[in-house]
Amino acid sequence: MPPITNDWSDKLKDEYKKDYYRKLFEFVGAEYSTHTIYPPGDDIFNAFHLTPLSKVKVVIIGQDPYHEEGQAHGLSFSVKPGVDIPPSLVNIYKELNTDLGCYIPNNGYLVKWAEQGVLLLNAVLTVRAHQAASHQNKGWENFTDAVIRIVNEVDRPIVFLLWGGFARGKKAMLNNPNHLVLEAPHPSPLSSYRGFFGCKHFSKANDFLISHGVEPIDWQIENI
Repeated sequence: MPPITNDWSDKLKDEYKKDYYRKLFEFVGAEYSTHTIYPPGDDIFNAFHLTPLSKVKVVIIGQDPYHEEGQAHGLSFSVKPGVDIPPSLVNIYKELNTDLGCYIPNNGYLVKWAEQGVLLLNAVLTVRAHQAASHQNKGWENFTDAVIRIVNEVDRPIVFLLWGGFARGKKAMLNNPNHLVLEAPHPSPLSSYRGFFGCKHFSKANDFLISHGVEPIDWQIENI
């Protein structure tokens, strides 16, 4: 796992010293040496590399990396160029279209969001190929919960988008009155029609940022 070298490093240094992280580091290292693991090792911390803490404006919490070849690259909901757009992201694009008029692009590569300050954080950062949830309860959740608490403590206005029961379970950690917390069902085909469609989270997030003098997010992902 490549080190995180930007401003996250100092904030996370105490986590690296904890017993759970030592065990997690050993587990992940053993998994990469004996199985096919996604994302590639150099991509595990891409959410942090691309979105320094000082730049975070919006947090979108996912659960698990995609577990098929070529999909995961360290950002929740995002896939590499040339990979089919996953169903949940298709529905995210549909909501963006109705909410903000964004056209639906031909790719699912969300690096543009990350570089603008959208922290695309999965709760678990690695997974075995073809085995969903195979790295849950190994320590990643402790680490990413610490990340959520760190962002919660930031005093500038930040928007948290909690989609689905798992992400909404993190709400108890979000008690800073400077922030906006928006909840909706998950955008997966199983639940999107229960209230994700029509939630208008993207315009609400931008309205909140603008009202606090913060540059809004350009949510349009361009065609490749």
